[in-house]
Amino acid sequence: MCLAVPGKVLEVEERNGTRMASVDFGGVVKEVCLEYLPDLQVGEYAIVHVGFALQRLDEESARRTLELFENLGLLQEEFGDPWEQAAAEAGGDGHGTDGAAAAGEALR
Repeated sequence: MCLAVPGKVLEVEERNGTRMASVDFGGVVKEVCLEYLPDLQVGEYAIVHVGFALQRLDEESARRTLELFENLGLLQEEFGDPWEQAAAEAGGDGHGTDGAAAAGEALR
């Protein structure tokens, strides 16, 4: 599943002529392109989809949405470790030799 997730802008910089930001999604920080919202500033919130900030969002709405996504397990699904997820689905714990073997089997 690919969600549009609200995140808080932590840092903004220009890279090779493109405005980019470090964005916090409830504890997970990812790099996001700001080309669709070039005036977005540090401390503001935006809805992000596939690495692009698409719409500015107020802090209260962002916090409520992140809390809801967390409660539903959608943040882990969207940002979690895919190897660990595959191991869990295969019955392993995602750690150690058994988890790695389970992850490999789940991906075959």
